[in-house]
Amino acid sequence: MKVLVIGSGGREHALVWKIHQSPRVSKIYCAPGNAGIQRMAECVELSVTDVEGLLSFAKKEKIDLTVVGPELSLTAGIVDTFEQQGLRIFGPSQDGAILEGSKVYTKEFLKKYNIPSAKFKVFKDREKAKQYIDECGAPLVVKADGLAAGKGVIVASTVQEAKEAVDLIMRDKAFGDAGNFLIVEECLKGEEASFIAFTDGQTILPLPTSQDHKAAFDGDLGPNTGGMGAYSPAPVVTEKIADQVMQEVMLPTIQGMAKEGRPYKGMLYAGLMIDGDKVNVLEFNCRFGDPEAQPLLMRLESDVVDIFDAVIDERLDQVEMKIDPRPTVCVVMASGGYPGSYESGKLIEGLEKVSDMRDVVVFHAGTTVKDGRVVSAGGRVLGVTAIGTDLEKAINLAYKAVGHIAWTGSFFRTDIGAKALRNVHETSMRKEVENKAKHIGN
Repeated sequence: MKVLVIGSGGREHALVWKIHQSPRVSKIYCAPGNAGIQRMAECVELSVTDVEGLLSFAKKEKIDLTVVGPELSLTAGIVDTFEQQGLRIFGPSQDGAILEGSKVYTKEFLKKYNIPSAKFKVFKDREKAKQYIDECGAPLVVKADGLAAGKGVIVASTVQEAKEAVDLIMRDKAFGDAGNFLIVEECLKGEEASFIAFTDGQTILPLPTSQDHKAAFDGDLGPNTGGMGAYSPAPVVTEKIADQVMQEVMLPTIQGMAKEGRPYKGMLYAGLMIDGDKVNVLEFNCRFGDPEAQPLLMRLESDVVDIFDAVIDERLDQVEMKIDPRPTVCVVMASGGYPGSYESGKLIEGLEKVSDMRDVVVFHAGTTVKDGRVVSAGGRVLGVTAIGTDLEKAINLAYKAVGHIAWTGSFFRTDIGAKALRNVHETSMRKEVENKAKHIGN
């Protein structure tokens, strides 16, 4: 079969890498792709929002399955357009993708269906938002309503920072029309985690837990980015918490969307804040996370094409998903200045050396080929991903690989997975204390 993957980032490279392993697939196209993807797929110069161009290409090449990577394609209604033409495509409809396309819609949806989330208020007027901030005090979270490439959420530790965030979004239009409305919400405490699942609108098939690192610098400092690294599993999401998320978040969301006349099929990604046994939804995404897709797809042992087909045909209840028990870690290497302005076209050294390493895959994000050499072409450039017998080994292997790669101005966080290691250590210490207490009790 012929498969078309839409997108050009690390998530799409991971999807192409996984689809390439399917014995059912004879040819993969990717629009527009990147330097890493072009080794496994034929890259096509089409924008992810050129829905008519992508449709025309899919019909001309007789594509059997289209897999949508980015949210921009989904909110542009690509799934509806393809389905109307009788083409098989994986992802939610435009009506379903509103869960990511509008934070205002999502907050009101969560409230309506009693799904746990932070208290909030929606504003169209800048001055009224600032008055509300004065009434509430800090810390607060200020969010642009629409899509902002993962950067439209500002955590403000002071009232002044919150007001500046309002101006940035509504006056300066830093995120364009995404800032026509904004949300001011309470700042939740705890640890963030990603809960990502396949769903056909009735059955929910969760992938292993994962955790992203949004802030640009070590210690979760600096501005928010699209994600600087991820690992799976996330120890903060215990089995009990995972069951709770399914019952209190995922199932009510799928059922609620059906009641709203927006049946939901595809990936459902809940960004969570976990504080002890309390779980709150921070946001929904309507596709694989990036960089979470890289460690998750590395752990997936099942044929991902079979799962895509089962979602499209609404028979996900027949799928038994196989997962590698070993943990995985992805470290994102970025261009200096990201998430602000940065320079592209820098020659990337060390990729060949890392390609010889076992249990390591370098997923390309912002790369292209110039004069036969791979150069940087984006903010997030590479996602260096490793699998290990335990989390510490996976982390060490990923950073060993990162140490072989460099380009002028490149940077990365050095603490990806540190929180997970702390959680693992604290859990084992707690169990040790409990066992000792039982022994003394006996």
